[in-house]
Amino acid sequence: MALLLPLLVAMVVCSYGSVSSLGCDLPHNSVMLTRRTLDLLDQMRRVSPFLCLKDRRDFRLPRKMVDGVQLQKAQAMSVSQLVLQQTLQLFSTDHASAAWDETLLLQLRSELLQHVEALQPCLVQATGGDSSAEDPSLALRRYFRRIHLYLKEKKYSDCAWEIVRSEIMRAFS
Repeated sequence: MALLLPLLVAMVVCSYGSVSSLGCDLPHNSVMLTRRTLDLLDQMRRVSPFLCLKDRRDFRLPRKMVDGVQLQKAQAMSVSQLVLQQTLQLFSTDHASAAWDETLLLQLRSELLQHVEALQPCLVQATGGDSSAEDPSLALRRYFRRIHLYLKEKKYSDCAWEIVRSEIMRAFS
């Protein structure tokens, strides 16, 4: 389950060389942005995860996307973009604003937005502007949907947010 976002980082870093030959200029500090994202997520902890053990949930990360499935470069970029956008969306809701320290939340959103914006030109170049390329991300969208439904089911409780924060953080690390 915790393999998705390391895969994302690896795809972005590995894609840098091959995509830069297409003229795409991913920032050299994308790994540093990820480290800052992890630090912010760590700082956001408000509840001990041990107090929320009864609320744990398996969100069923789509294994096919992280267990050695060969994605074409355009698909990998698309998946990376989707992970970043969905994570940004998750932490951009009114419920997230009510749950987290506003300063840390704004910094997290800024970090995620920097990732999304850095990846966008590379995605356009990798796909050649063709959005009809096969998109393997339906399972990933369902994964994030399960997270959203879980939060709603748990009425956006502190423990629910802690479980989600931990899930995202495990995935990034």
